[in-house]
Amino acid sequence: MQKLTHARIVARQVARSREPRVPVSVVLDNIRSLDNVGAIFRTADGAGVKKLWLCGITGFPPQGKIARTALGAEESVAWEYAKDVVDVVRAHKAQGFSVVLLEQVHASVVYDEFIPDAPVCLVIGNEVDGISDEVVKLADLALEIPMAGIKNSLNVAVAFGVAVFHVARACKRAGL
Repeated sequence: MQKLTHARIVARQVARSREPRVPVSVVLDNIRSLDNVGAIFRTADGAGVKKLWLCGITGFPPQGKIARTALGAEESVAWEYAKDVVDVVRAHKAQGFSVVLLEQVHASVVYDEFIPDAPVCLVIGNEVDGISDEVVKLADLALEIPMAGIKNSLNVAVAFGVAVFHVARACKRAGL
């Protein structure tokens, strides 16, 4: 086994970046930390997400802390700011998206059991309060990451990374 050179890694990524993005739109519902927003941009780029919606108090580019963790992904991932998260989620539903939360609710399913049947609007919520109640009422499904330790959740950017790579691959497998 031999590590790839940096030049080979870059060439491979340039080729992969020409592939179509997956039909996943991600809505950030009041994410407080600019570092988390930047990490979400970078992860969204890696997973091939079509668009990020930055809502409410969520910070948006250009901001140094976002750029520092996004490492340029804020320029390669389509994004838009909207003050009202409910309007954004309703618009996605009207366009035929399945509204899928990354949230612990009574009927949530384990994230890796999710099989999409339509484009996905994945909603992630505030680091303390989670997804707003108004958005929870609009959801078609909620995904949960089971926790083995004493903590009941992961950092929002880490949880997003776990979930979005499954969602993106599941969309590709489903032919979406």
